[in-house]
Amino acid sequence: MFGRRASDMAAGTHYRSERVSAVNGQYFFSTREGTLEGPYFTRVDAEREIALYIRRMKLSNAILAFRGR
Repeated sequence: MFGRRASDMAAGTHYRSERVSAVNGQYFFSTREGTLEGPYFTRVDAEREIALYIRRMKLSNAILAFRGR
């Protein structure tokens, strides 16, 4: 997939993959930033946390952009 985020300097190729993985009955999700978040007790918990993580990242980027004015 070809795509570009607003923070990317140049277009790049991003491959979609499964973000949630299970290890020893615990669930984790990986981020574009290269971190592994978790553990969570269920897949549903991990997926809910993905949405919250994205919301936090967008908010922090907006705060940084506002302060940079």
